[in-house]
Amino acid sequence: MMETATEHVMESAPAAPASEVRQRIAVALGAAILAAGVILVLFILPAEFAVDPLGTGSRLGLLPLGEVGQQVDALNKTAATATGQDAIVAAQDKPFQQESVDFKLGPHEGMEYKYRLDKGEALLYAWNATGPVNFEFHAEPDGAPAGYAQTYDKKSAQTQASGTLTAPFPGIHGWFWENTTDKEVTVTLKSAGFYNLSHEFRNGQPTKNKMFQ
Repeated sequence: MMETATEHVMESAPAAPASEVRQRIAVALGAAILAAGVILVLFILPAEFAVDPLGTGSRLGLLPLGEVGQQVDALNKTAATATGQDAIVAAQDKPFQQESVDFKLGPHEGMEYKYRLDKGEALLYAWNATGPVNFEFHAEPDGAPAGYAQTYDKKSAQTQASGTLTAPFPGIHGWFWENTTDKEVTVTLKSAGFYNLSHEFRNGQPTKNKMFQ
């Protein structure tokens, strides 16, 4: 009996042995693992963890990203840990300061006012505004990357706020207020605490520093 064309093709192309298939899979898997390892060492470790064993992260500009990321993680962990601590007594070798100060904000104008506090120093505050303002109560830790801020409270269209703060790290701690109206608004701040210096920041103006004795 004559063979058909289909039977001839099937007989001339036998299936690959199972051992050869497993070998191909193993080679492909090894290549994928190797590629992932190269990406990890060259890019992910420097950019995410500031680890640069081959020096390529520094040459590619990725290492500073990792260093800043590690700093931010450490600062956030410090703040989170401080938030959950039990109340403690922190003795001070100087008396607390207090002041009442007014800030005038033109239509849609914003400004910042911050106190310098060391870790563990307390601040009591109350402020009110003659019109609605957006505000953010935040801090800039000493040694933090440029532009980093730890936010404590943030709200829109408010006319007052009050509370207490125990500084979780040394740095400047205070408020940003923004007038949301078309009329001048006055913000009055009353505070007491163990600060020794304050800073007033307004766009286009020199920083105003105030020393407390």
